[in-house]
Amino acid sequence: MRQFTAVVNPTAGGATAAAALLALARHLREAGAGLRTEYSRSLAHARELARDAGREGRVVLAVGGDGIAGGVGGALSGTGATLGLVPAGRGNDFARALGLPGDPAALARILLDHAPRPVDTIEVESAVHDRVVVLGSVYAGVDALANRHANRSGLLRGSASYYAGGLRAVTTWRAARYRVTVDGEEHPHTGYTVVAANSGYYGSGRVIAPDARVDDGLLDVVMIRQAPRRLFFALMDELRTGAHVHRPQVRILRGREIRIAADRDVPYGADGEVEAVLPVTARVLPGALRVLC
Repeated sequence: MRQFTAVVNPTAGGATAAAALLALARHLREAGAGLRTEYSRSLAHARELARDAGREGRVVLAVGGDGIAGGVGGALSGTGATLGLVPAGRGNDFARALGLPGDPAALARILLDHAPRPVDTIEVESAVHDRVVVLGSVYAGVDALANRHANRSGLLRGSASYYAGGLRAVTTWRAARYRVTVDGEEHPHTGYTVVAANSGYYGSGRVIAPDARVDDGLLDVVMIRQAPRRLFFALMDELRTGAHVHRPQVRILRGREIRIAADRDVPYGADGEVEAVLPVTARVLPGALRVLC
């Protein structure tokens, strides 16, 4: 019987994380599984707790949103340890990409009975912060600015905070001139954003890269070119279904290593957490993480 350690982010959804774990715990314990709970003080502390549990041979449950999923999953990447996700945050985009259910009983069956699946992770390197490994995507531009606004929103929750943050970011954004290098080939780009996507989802369910797969050894590089603001708002609406990829303003490439630079201090983020400015390099680590899904 599997032994679990739950790493909980107390700030992700407030009481939501605790409630999600409580509902799940009953099913795990009724099946005879062991469950230990650890509360993280920070993302760095969550990584430390995850590595310690993984070394003990325990399945590590990341309880919260994409930030703690990326932090815990990144810490376990390449170690052979197994990750389980308990989606209880604002976005839950990587859990969505894996098709994880919201029902506690259904999720418990996956965590108890399913074999681990190898998925890719993303190594992120920058001159302004230490090397980190994340799960979902690295994004540089108006979306990173929108995510910063959403993270600092005190009243709005879930997709509403992302949408409000997006509106605020777009009204002040001016097109950046990017230098995007994909597997050694440079692609000049002027526009709103560049996204290196392992998962197809970001921003609380927006389908930024419909054809992205978490186990294909590649990152989908989505570039949205300069366009009138009214058209960009239409593109934002189309992100709900992925229809934006048919617009001439959207270009998609694929590669294993992507370097993104710009003509000014353009913000970038990763899995909703890393806040810094370009340049940044994102490199896929094929099959580096074992996940129950």
